[in-house]
Amino acid sequence: MTADTDVLPQMTFPADPAPRRRRGLLPQLGVDTGYTLTGFPVGIAAFVVVVTGLSVGAGLLVVWIGVAVLAATLVAARGFAVVERAWLPAVLDRPVPTPAYRAPEGSATRKLLTPLRDPQTWLDALHALVRFPVAILSFVVTVTFWAVALGGLTYGVWDWALPDPSRDPGNHDLLELLGLESSAGRRITFYTAVGVLFAVLLPFAVRAVALLQAQLGRVMLTSRAAAQAEIGRLSQGRDAAVAAEAVALRRLERDIHDGPQQQLVRLNMDLARAQRTLERDPGAAREALGEAAGLARETLEDLRALSRGIAPPVLADRGLAAALAAIAARSPVAVDLAVDLPERRLAPVTENTAYFVVSEALANVAKHSAALTCRVEVTCTGDRLRVVVEDDGVGGAVPAPGHGLAGLADRLQAVDGVLRVDSPRGGPTRLTAELPCG
Repeated sequence: MTADTDVLPQMTFPADPAPRRRRGLLPQLGVDTGYTLTGFPVGIAAFVVVVTGLSVGAGLLVVWIGVAVLAATLVAARGFAVVERAWLPAVLDRPVPTPAYRAPEGSATRKLLTPLRDPQTWLDALHALVRFPVAILSFVVTVTFWAVALGGLTYGVWDWALPDPSRDPGNHDLLELLGLESSAGRRITFYTAVGVLFAVLLPFAVRAVALLQAQLGRVMLTSRAAAQAEIGRLSQGRDAAVAAEAVALRRLERDIHDGPQQQLVRLNMDLARAQRTLERDPGAAREALGEAAGLARETLEDLRALSRGIAPPVLADRGLAAALAAIAARSPVAVDLAVDLPERRLAPVTENTAYFVVSEALANVAKHSAALTCRVEVTCTGDRLRVVVEDDGVGGAVPAPGHGLAGLADRLQAVDGVLRVDSPRGGPTRLTAELPCG
């Protein structure tokens, strides 16, 4: 495929985010501890601001000043929500979507009412209220486990600075409360063991409360954004499918107009000429009929080729592997075909899309690449179908929206697929398509 090949660059719309490398136990403990400790004062501030603002705003609604107070409170809640969302990727160890807030528009009054008309700002305010008790729990658990772990592990260093319960009848420590005799050695051993136990449990306890608080934030602060993103993705997929079908229809109309339609017009003219000369010049009529018969055969072959491009019967009857073998056999460039598919038939939309990817790619290889050989590899791993077409041509493929493989990119996008093209100048060209197995 050369520079005039109709190719799109990698499309990332359906692709899932790349997996992140998981942190070690201690780095994650540091993140979780920072999150739970800072979440406590932020949670207090958010709770006080939102409760005060909503109360004052609701009380002043009768004089309209309450509207401005409520709007300012919701804007403040949005600010606290932004701070919380900034922590979530580090705590959850994965990216989270950011909601699209309603943009102010219209008159000054409508702009003032914008926060009150935005559902996400109300979720932000509700999160500030619901998060408060969870933030208290997270803070208490984190401080308790850190304090007991550090205090127990270092108890032997500062036991001498405390009153000795064995010498002071009015002073009792935990050992004596448990009915055991207290001495310096026993206290150090006991409290160090408790410190070791809490140190072992520390990462898990802090992780548990951090996840509890983070999951609450994810549900209330990002779920609506995820739903918006899914709606947008489906809308883009629908638009891509419509665009792909429009491009395919235009191409089919062009091919019919440039091929069979012109041939049929000429065939009609030849038959009319033969009809006119049949009685006065039978030889010329036979010659015209012979030309018409040859033209009819050519038209039939062109129509068959067009029908194979639309929906080849072998694909519906025998499946994707047989259809790919047939198209590889017809390719003017030698094709090395490797197909690894499950025994069950794939979904029709998946088979059709994969077939069109290979068909269009081989057509471009034959027209533009100057390649001698081409390799086609189709595999189904897990729930993804992977199609790779690689040739040894001159390369240099560049994006050309609106033509050729651009339609395939739209078709793949419509089925949650991805199209990538790697074509350095000088070759080789490698086209990779991934889509759900269906």
